[in-house]
Amino acid sequence: MTAPTPLSSLSSALADMVARTAPSVVSVHSHRSRATGFAWKPGLIVTADEALADEGAVEIGLADGSTAAATIAGRDHTTDIALLRVDAAVAPVKLAATVPPLGALSVVVATNRETPSAALRMVSASGKGWRSLRGGDIDARIELDVRLRGSQQGGLALDASGEAFGMAVLGPRRVLVIPAATIERVAAQLEARGRIARGYLGLGLQPVRLDDGIGAMVMNVDKAGPSAAAGIRQGDVIVAVNDQKLSGVRALAQTLGPSSVGSVVDVAVLRGGEPASFRVTVAERPEA
Repeated sequence: MTAPTPLSSLSSALADMVARTAPSVVSVHSHRSRATGFAWKPGLIVTADEALADEGAVEIGLADGSTAAATIAGRDHTTDIALLRVDAAVAPVKLAATVPPLGALSVVVATNRETPSAALRMVSASGKGWRSLRGGDIDARIELDVRLRGSQQGGLALDASGEAFGMAVLGPRRVLVIPAATIERVAAQLEARGRIARGYLGLGLQPVRLDDGIGAMVMNVDKAGPSAAAGIRQGDVIVAVNDQKLSGVRALAQTLGPSSVGSVVDVAVLRGGEPASFRVTVAERPEA
């Protein structure tokens, strides 16, 4: 009998790793969109929000070839995490809070049009937390040197020991991993209340260029919102928040994360060219 080679041993180990994980991975069908998801808790599936259609029924394809109807328990566009409820027995996967180092091997276990799939590549970036373009707090930056189809979004990223450290999604020109810490935090809130609390000033803003920097002109004010209660009016130009010069409307919006709700901010404005200041208590953004 031929002795196993290092390469054959690696191959067998990878195949075993994928076989152990595959039963927890499902395909997700919504309208004309296809994605991958995985069992987070019994009856709860995590998938990539961006790959989930905004309308129509949602169906889950299980590892045994059967299907089950699912409902959206909650979704967060800013972290690309959606949570589905399904009445089907899918073994939950245990997420590991570890962040793999740069250069580590990773296996993405997903589905590709109902067929299980796996890809082996390398961690091409590993670093500290960051904020997405939509204002979501991501606990670590992890990128993979791998190609994924749209239907493979939401697949599990495994490290060399077989632990699932996050969910693979398609980012701008790269594959990103939403780390386990972010998934646990966001999914728990979606399970409890169906949405993520976001800060709300009640203002419609338009960037304007000033002699000494950038401002945000107030184009409209929610009469029932916190800024109206504080005295901010249409036509005011916001120049600073908490004594920090404004760097842009998007930057201001990105500060209104879940932790901002209930906080009091000092908003400096120009009104008719004259400086004025207001204390605004950040409210929770109302549901659309």
